[in-house]
Amino acid sequence: MPIYAYILVETVKGKAWDVADAISKMRDVFGVKNVHPVAGSFDVACYAELPDLEALKRFVNTIHGIEWVLRTQTLIAM
Repeated sequence: MPIYAYILVETVKGKAWDVADAISKMRDVFGVKNVHPVAGSFDVACYAELPDLEALKRFVNTIHGIEWVLRTQTLIAM
């Protein structure tokens, strides 16, 4: 069963656009559908459709590997 997930990302100040660009380059690998810099408690919001929880785990770990990422929050659609 596919996993539909929203990942919210907090970045270093001034790096939201760079992080959003880095995540958008993962479209073909992780099923990223949308990525947007946003205003609020988080700096970037992305939506991805993944084949399973293991793929979601790999995707979130990859996001954490981006230089300017401070933390993430993952929301799995029901």
